[in-house]
Amino acid sequence: MSETSASDEILTTADGKPLKEALAKAQFFAKRRAFILVLPLLAFILLTFVMPIGQMLHRSVKNEGFTVHTDVTTGVRTPIMTELSIWFDQNPSGTVPDEAAYTALRNDIGALDELRSAGSAGTRINYLRAGSRSLFTKAARKWDKMEAPYQDAFYDLDDEWADATLWAAMRQASSSYTFDFYLAAMDYTRDGDGSVTKVNENRQVYIKLFVRTLFLSLLITFMTFILAYPIAHLLATLPLRHSNILMILVLLPFWTSLLVRTTSWMVLLQSQGVVNDAMVGVGILADESRLQMMYNQTGTVIAMTHILLPFMVLPLYSVMRPINPSYVRAARSLGATSWTAFRRIYFPQTVPGIGAGALLVFILAVGYYITPALVGGADGQLISNLIAFHMQKSLNWSLAAALASLLLGGILLLYWLYDRLVGIDNLKLG
Repeated sequence: MSETSASDEILTTADGKPLKEALAKAQFFAKRRAFILVLPLLAFILLTFVMPIGQMLHRSVKNEGFTVHTDVTTGVRTPIMTELSIWFDQNPSGTVPDEAAYTALRNDIGALDELRSAGSAGTRINYLRAGSRSLFTKAARKWDKMEAPYQDAFYDLDDEWADATLWAAMRQASSSYTFDFYLAAMDYTRDGDGSVTKVNENRQVYIKLFVRTLFLSLLITFMTFILAYPIAHLLATLPLRHSNILMILVLLPFWTSLLVRTTSWMVLLQSQGVVNDAMVGVGILADESRLQMMYNQTGTVIAMTHILLPFMVLPLYSVMRPINPSYVRAARSLGATSWTAFRRIYFPQTVPGIGAGALLVFILAVGYYITPALVGGADGQLISNLIAFHMQKSLNWSLAAALASLLLGGILLLYWLYDRLVGIDNLKLG
């Protein structure tokens, strides 16, 4: 009679169930319980982070202002510019508009007048070609008085109806989805035949603002590092009872409104402010040689450095506090100078805190809005201020979304480069 080996025996639980199945069932219930616990946080992230970003990306490539009229009271959506869209579909890009095109345009403008939406359709074209909105509103007032041939009637109304760039803009806008807002966000446009060209030099503003935002953010990050490193070192080396008291001074700005802190800097930095008055009072400056530290890049850098300084101090302090001071003393006892001991022993141990603080400050700096808007003026404003302008003043939400998407993409790219060069695993926030 053969004997059953120990490897063929099935392990069971106390109630006789196979141990493997019991463990799998226990793991399933544990995973489900963990998922239920994290579900509120997941829903919060989806609703407040993922969905808004998705809507922003969608808005950056979609604008129905020229193809659909939406009644603000009833929400009814009505297709507009239908006849002209059909003509665009039947004729390739670069085709010279003929009488059929102007007839379709006249009929569509008549429909716009009945819907009271000529201004919104013209605004959509105005995003691509400045001065177009007035053409549509003017034509909507006189469309019923036009007589064939409609091409001559439009020319008599305004010579700009013969402009090839206007027709190119209408062709682009006849599709709800377009990447032209990304072109505009990078200072490019399309000419009459649809090819991509750079805008005039005096209208190239977005790339300059992106470069300025990157430069000022890096400068602010560097300034906060220079100021925060000795502060964090002092807090880390002092006895705990003293460092806790000084830490309150570091955290105190968080208990004060950002608007209050920014307006305080306005009081300090203006030409007749405290700083200039003090330097004039002690004879450092003449009264007629007061420094201009407001409404320029200087004011933006000073105010934002102060506001973002705690975000650099805290990661550095969290890394410096656990460093054993005996490491530096051992290096000194072996003949190293103070500078060598700092450079080769102490500083490398603080690199994770430097990386965390720099990344945190930089990401906050590139998206800051209130402080540059109040103290920066025209020279000290960042790309975030222009995004807010298009959201609140020009109402070009698609361009604002395209600018924000490019800013997000740039930050993610820098984040990826940082991960490749330094490593995100080396970050230490606490």
